[in-house]
Amino acid sequence: MGKFLKIMKKFALLFALLATYTGFSQTHDEEYHRMIEAEMKSASKTMNFRVNPNTQNYNVTYHKLEFTVDPAVYNISGVVTTNFTALSDMTSVTFDLTNQLTVSSVTQGATNLSFIQNTNNELVITLPTTLTTGNSTSVKITYSGEPATGEQAFTTSTHSGTPVLFTLSEPFGARDWWPCKQDLNDKVDSIDVYITAPSTYVSVSNGLEQSQVINGGNKTTHFHHGYPIPAYLICMAVTNYQIYNQQAGLGTVASPFYPVVNYIYAENNTASTRTQIDQTPLILNLYESLIGPYPFRNEKYGHAQFGWGGGMEHTTVSFMYNFSRSLIAHEMAHQWFGDKVTCGTWKDIWLNEGITEYMSGIVVENFDGAPNFVLWKNGKINNITSQNGGNLYLTDAQALNVNTIFSSRLSYDKGSMVTHMLRHKLGDTNFFQGLRNYLNDPALAYGYATTPQFKAHMEAVSGVNLTEFFNDWVYMQGFPTYTINAQTLGGNQVRITINQTSSHVSVPFFEVPVPIRITGAGGLTYDVVLDNTTNGQQFTVTAPFTPTGILFDPNKHIISKNSTANLGNASFELDQIISLYPNPANDRITIQLPTNIQLEKAEVYNTLGQLVATENQTEFNVNLLSNGLHIVKITTSEGVIHKNFIKK
Repeated sequence: MGKFLKIMKKFALLFALLATYTGFSQTHDEEYHRMIEAEMKSASKTMNFRVNPNTQNYNVTYHKLEFTVDPAVYNISGVVTTNFTALSDMTSVTFDLTNQLTVSSVTQGATNLSFIQNTNNELVITLPTTLTTGNSTSVKITYSGEPATGEQAFTTSTHSGTPVLFTLSEPFGARDWWPCKQDLNDKVDSIDVYITAPSTYVSVSNGLEQSQVINGGNKTTHFHHGYPIPAYLICMAVTNYQIYNQQAGLGTVASPFYPVVNYIYAENNTASTRTQIDQTPLILNLYESLIGPYPFRNEKYGHAQFGWGGGMEHTTVSFMYNFSRSLIAHEMAHQWFGDKVTCGTWKDIWLNEGITEYMSGIVVENFDGAPNFVLWKNGKINNITSQNGGNLYLTDAQALNVNTIFSSRLSYDKGSMVTHMLRHKLGDTNFFQGLRNYLNDPALAYGYATTPQFKAHMEAVSGVNLTEFFNDWVYMQGFPTYTINAQTLGGNQVRITINQTSSHVSVPFFEVPVPIRITGAGGLTYDVVLDNTTNGQQFTVTAPFTPTGILFDPNKHIISKNSTANLGNASFELDQIISLYPNPANDRITIQLPTNIQLEKAEVYNTLGQLVATENQTEFNVNLLSNGLHIVKITTSEGVIHKNFIKK
């Protein structure tokens, strides 16, 4: 879900190798693990939540949310008007709402409706007549009180002595401060939010600000959000914000500019803070160039500072503790992967967290260069391979275990590296087009998606069957250890033999393109990718220089551990690299030799040692020879060998 909440404790550093890299310093590591531990903390409540069966008979289409608040007072007064459509005949409608808030009235038009608030944190409203399947109506709920504190979804605090109010409802805290349907499978088509607060403050919510109206000592700020949104992403914040406006977009007819609105605590409205925030349009433009338009570009993107450690990807306005680039990149990527297309089940959590974390890696690749991206990937690989097992797509039982769902090693790091391996397998063109197709699928866009749906899009765009890849890397467990042995053949050729062992019994062999770098004198390098499908597979590679060394996966494209690559000395055995086929033969025979070795002549002898044929071509006719064993003396530019064959 991508939420960064209160700091419970500091994680031990995962990426020791990256300690000297400024983009992934100790500060970054601690922030990264605060995110994950905070998500675990929140999800522990999620695991105790079951979808409310009493809210499954209708679909919410619109909310008008009118809130009256004061950051100095822990209290809310609200009027929520909800339009909904019946999925089955209804005589009553149930909303999720903490019983710590008091509903004073429910109306439908001019009609007062009867209702009860029960001990199950439900508001049950009796409809005046049966609402039949497919028909729609609306109800208007007036309520007030002190929001529930269990999910810490509604918070009042101070910053530098100034009162602040903010919400964070993920995953099921919306009911603690407004009557809603917080089933993650029902997105609201559109919302209007009206926040009334003391006029000295600035109010923030989803979507685009429409108006501000002063009424005595109060100010009502109206926001409209016209895209589908789940209840947990609806937000509100109020304090003495200073606004820093930017714009993003690629500036073309097809991609015009759109506003980026940043709400900063007054004491943090400094040049250094703005310098950090200035990364935002650059990252937005990068993402747009790779995966398509920002999903909510008809409105805005931006940030609002708040008091919980880390951040939260509220649609169109991420709530942020600070403005580090890695935090900006992660929360922003969730606008595509999480907010526009949301994982359909907990088992598919990697579609949110793994792909999002990989997008933050792409920022490193594009802004800091290839060497730093290699370090970023190596840090992920080190964490993934710190244990031998671990599947990415969760089982039903695992989907009830918070530590598994929000595993930094699996959902985040393995998810991001499997995403990278998919890119490496398919190539940049197919990979990024596949992401764009996935995000723009009418069946998934602004809705929910599962792993098979993601796989289908990547297969469709590339024409590659990814069943084996997903079985190995997504559904099953472990990783390979490679042993690469190479031998020079002369004439700049190398014969490479690939073997691997698996860390887990669920995958006896990992099929994945294997990157090899051949090195030469003076720093020369030549990179090849070998389609390794079996153990002991051999490849003959011709380099543009004399090979002196060999490296396995120098750019860290594969999850592996303790893999080795060795180049034998320059000597080689002609007998091992030259062959005759077919053998036996009854018509023609071919001498197969490396391209850098030239045939001078081939002399055929019978078992009595008599010369029976002489050829200077690699393919020649043997149908006139007598049946039985023959010896071919093969003279080449590199020496002489003898091969036996049978004429039949």
